[in-house]
Amino acid sequence: MDLKTLRSKAKEKLTPYCRVCRECNGEQCAGEMPGLGGTGSGSSFKNNVKALAALKLNLRTIHSAADPDLEFSLFGKTLSAPIMTAPITAVGMQTNNQLTDREWAEAAILGSREAGTLAWTGDGPDPLHFQAGIEVLEKTGIQGIPVIKPRENKVILEYITRAEKAGALAVAIDIDAAGIINFKLRGQPVGPKTPSELQEIIAGTSLPVILKGIMTAEEAALAAEVGAAGIVVSNHGGRVLDHTPGTAEVLPEIASQVGSRMLVFADGGIRTGEDILKMLALGADAVLIGRPLIIGAAGGGAEGVAMILQKLKSELKVAMILTGCSSLKEITNGVLR
Repeated sequence: MDLKTLRSKAKEKLTPYCRVCRECNGEQCAGEMPGLGGTGSGSSFKNNVKALAALKLNLRTIHSAADPDLEFSLFGKTLSAPIMTAPITAVGMQTNNQLTDREWAEAAILGSREAGTLAWTGDGPDPLHFQAGIEVLEKTGIQGIPVIKPRENKVILEYITRAEKAGALAVAIDIDAAGIINFKLRGQPVGPKTPSELQEIIAGTSLPVILKGIMTAEEAALAAEVGAAGIVVSNHGGRVLDHTPGTAEVLPEIASQVGSRMLVFADGGIRTGEDILKMLALGADAVLIGRPLIIGAAGGGAEGVAMILQKLKSELKVAMILTGCSSLKEITNGVLR
């Protein structure tokens, strides 16, 4: 299967919930929820893409970086590249079950392993959404990073116990889901977390805890203070609050604040290997990929997910060669004009 066939199959399956646009920039699907668009005007989704597009790369070819090393070490596990599958939940609800949550979990986890990386699994308004990812991790014995919504602490700790039993590499809490109304409507309350609540969660597990949904340097500093092992700079794909900046806009100030104290991940609007290079140059240690992999899963299951991830890895390697970076450590802001 080639990429053209994969995208054609995905478009046939996902339309109108995702049109598989030539440029996935949020313009055609603005405000479409359920669906894969951004909330409200869609500006937060669009800003993710625009912020990356505004950055330019310095072309350099007088050097010896002919075969860059892309390997990335994450909590003792070596990945083939600093690229992972983002947690996406309630996929069935967003696509009218054209792609079910179980199908997505299997494609994401198996496809990520095939590409030499791993998947972050998600949580949704139905507890079955969390279980879909956990059960695939348990069944396959593959390590992943389960992500839990900001539920009551007692519930979060119960979910973490399940993740521990599944052999998770780490766990994450996507604290930017604090205002999602669908959870309350289904009797699954979520809300913001105080520093003391976060400390209680982090103290309740031996696994590294990552806080996903950090968009200010101040909150990044708080995450470091409470003992988080990492953060994800993310506006939830533009799906929770309208009119936020793109993640690439705020990443540099956040990375400069806490990059020496914890791992910094980023997502939002990443479509190419060049986009990944830009995020790394801005201070991210690794990135998470979302919507492109939904297309991969819809068009080709695990094979489709692996194909998209391999494409991004190949593009990143070429971009590193053409900017003179022989390793991930050599990707600095000097790559950017």
